Amino acid sequence: ERYLAKDSTENLSSVLIGTSQNIVNVRTVIEKVGRRFDCVHIEGETGTGKEVVANLLREKSGTPDPFIVINCSTIPEMLADSHLFGNEKGAFTDAKEATPGYVGKANGGVLFLDELEDMSPAIQGKLLRLLETHAYHKVGGNEERYSQFKLITASNIPLMELKERQALRADLFYRLDRLVIRIAPLRERREDIPL
Repeated sequence: ERYLAKDSTENLSSVLIGTSQNIVNVRTVIEKVGRRFDCVHIEGETGTGKEVVANLLREKSGTPDPFIVINCSTIPEMLADSHLFGNEKGAFTDAKEATPGYVGKANGGVLFLDELEDMSPAIQGKLLRLLETHAYHKVGGNEERYSQFKLITASNIPLMELKERQALRADLFYRLDRLVIRIAPLRERREDIPL
């Protein structure tokens, strides 16, 4: 696993390669907000390096592990609550033991939700409540639990377009749209190709 020295632009340059204005801007934002962000959204087409940027943000944040990475497209909708928020033993047929869920595991660290465009509206509503209150319930549980974490989200489609398509709740859009890092594809920054 790779760790960056604190406040080292040189190390950022060796991981996030390029001299285009877009990449310079991305590195600058990481430097400026790395230690202070609560919630950041990363936009970019597949293969532009969203996970690299998420890793750099996490490293710059100084937040200790855990770094919980979730690809929203791989969570079956029927099991999304259990995967994200955990479950109590016996909450459903296959719940042979209690599980903490990704949100519980992320407490004190960073939660990275990749491919946000594939998250169902029902889960989006629960995510919004979690961001506002840090409170959640496990599936089959009555006890209110709390998880404090930094949130990084990413999508292949711009947030505004997701909102316009009604694939992203408007209230969640306004929560995530406060700090957005856009990574341009190589065809828009051809000067970076030789590097």
